[in-house]
Amino acid sequence: MNSQRLLSLYRTMARIRSFENAAESASRGGVAVFGSGAVSDAARVRGPLHLSTGQEAVAAGVCASLTRGDYLTSTHRGHGHSIAKGADPRAMMCELFGKSTGTNGGKGGSMHIADFSVGMLGANGVVAAGIPIAVGAAHAIRIRGGQEIVACFFGDGAINRGPFLEGLNWSRVFNLPLLFVCEDNCYSATTATGAMTGGDGAAARAGSIGIPAEVVDGNDVIAVDEAAAALAARVRGGAGPQFLHCITYRIKGHVSVDAAAYRASAELEQALERDPLGLAEQRLAALGVGADEIERVQLDADAEVAAAVAAADAAPWPSEAAAYTDVQDCGAGRWR
Repeated sequence: MNSQRLLSLYRTMARIRSFENAAESASRGGVAVFGSGAVSDAARVRGPLHLSTGQEAVAAGVCASLTRGDYLTSTHRGHGHSIAKGADPRAMMCELFGKSTGTNGGKGGSMHIADFSVGMLGANGVVAAGIPIAVGAAHAIRIRGGQEIVACFFGDGAINRGPFLEGLNWSRVFNLPLLFVCEDNCYSATTATGAMTGGDGAAARAGSIGIPAEVVDGNDVIAVDEAAAALAARVRGGAGPQFLHCITYRIKGHVSVDAAAYRASAELEQALERDPLGLAEQRLAALGVGADEIERVQLDADAEVAAAVAAADAAPWPSEAAAYTDVQDCGAGRWR
């Protein structure tokens, strides 16, 4: 790992962390204060907000091996994946605020944020629902003879739902160009993963169905980057679906207003010692990158997100007419 590659990965993680911090503050009705000194307290996030704070290395490390033309499906915790895939933080923040200039016109919000222009097919409020969407996209690529691949992110809770087995089986049978990424943050909502998952977990289940699986430290962006690069290359080379199991940790509660009182404080303190940004900073320093350059990356990220919050604050609300667009016509022809 050379310093420039790691610095690029760190930059992506810093942008995600800054975005999540600002969104969290806005969802709580507080004042978002950034390292650049910019402040915004006028706009609020609308609807539920599930943060990916602490999981930045997974998004950054995997998406570094994706091209703009590749596709991605996400979870209800999809801000980091969207930013890492190339979505515009300003449009994303507008979407969280429910504004007309959001990526989805203010209709998707946090849990259904999407940006087709960069191949981000959408976050999803239903656990495991992104898996069949990813499989469908990969099968479409196969049918039309495309060269793109699909990265499918899902959490540890998803492996206990039907779409997981169905999706992996279909992708294996048809040898689809799919990279499955289990973002294992140790909790399914408010329940520890170990209390509700039998057997040896995600990688073992993938292996049992004939999909090669690799387990990595999801807080080490270098480990994630190297593993994802190797697996993505196999997918592009026609080896069929591959599986990456990233063990990480959800620093925040299930939603932004969840104090996560169901876990011990010592557990969180131990996890914070392995914060993915902190680990990357240590590795950068070891590679000779100065503290001022590392700080500049964070300041730039803060400034970018501060501008995004200001833009979302000033953006217009959707018009009433927008409520009648993007709606399926079932042919009834009248209101009930």
